[in-house]
Amino acid sequence: MTPTVSASGLSLRYGGTRALDDVSLRLSPGVTGLLGPNGAGKTTLLRVLATSVPADSGAFTVLGHDPGTPAGRQEARRRLGYLPQTPGFHPDFTAFEFVDYVAILKEMTDRAVRHREVRAVLDGVDLSDVRGKRVKKLSGGMRQRVALAAALIGDPGFLVLDEPTVGLDPEQRMRFRELIAQAGEGRTVLLSTHQTEDVAMLCHRVLVMAGGRILFDGTPAELTARAAGRVWSSTERDPGAKAGWRTGTGSFRNVGSPPAGAELLEPTLEDGYLLTLDDAEVPA
Repeated sequence: MTPTVSASGLSLRYGGTRALDDVSLRLSPGVTGLLGPNGAGKTTLLRVLATSVPADSGAFTVLGHDPGTPAGRQEARRRLGYLPQTPGFHPDFTAFEFVDYVAILKEMTDRAVRHREVRAVLDGVDLSDVRGKRVKKLSGGMRQRVALAAALIGDPGFLVLDEPTVGLDPEQRMRFRELIAQAGEGRTVLLSTHQTEDVAMLCHRVLVMAGGRILFDGTPAELTARAAGRVWSSTERDPGAKAGWRTGTGSFRNVGSPPAGAELLEPTLEDGYLLTLDDAEVPA
């Protein structure tokens, strides 16, 4: 299968900080999760792949187009959707006007066709009843759905989502997960998040990033398996554990190298993620 995105040797510095360090990857249809601590380079990678900022070195293609050339960059932008970590809303725009504005930026010039698609993407994220309401009057969850609708305009083949569920309550997050899963049917979605449960529930593939490098690339099951035999229960926090916390039952869940005879527990994706960072000596 021809990958939607193919990147090789992407590097980028901000002053003395290496935000991307020789990153290479290939993305195909489905939802890929991107995990990493603050400062890992996740947002920088997403901004580069969304053609928002150029890398210092390396190259990549999006749906066969090379964003390193003006013509290729223009074509790539027509074929991708981007939901940044902090969407830039004009507060006096209505939901419809904001998505329509993004459609105009994507050079959808036929007004009737454009408005039909704007209504369709707003319907798709369950905002048909509030499309005439000003963005500043909407709840945080509704604003995120407006931003997702804007990212979906033009039926992009590549969708870039940066922390889309941050700040949402549990019910809103559940609904948003459903929308992301639907968006991943037939297109490539790259989802950056701090929420390991989002990755466990949504993603067929997961990348772990730290220090501008990709430390792990595999399935959620493979990441979870990294913690097999390295999670155990005790009556108090084990001082030799890499991490440990009291659970709701009063016992302690420890992650690291268990002592002989320890009561081993079933690992989770979060356990595998924490140990991947620890094995690479990266602070979580």
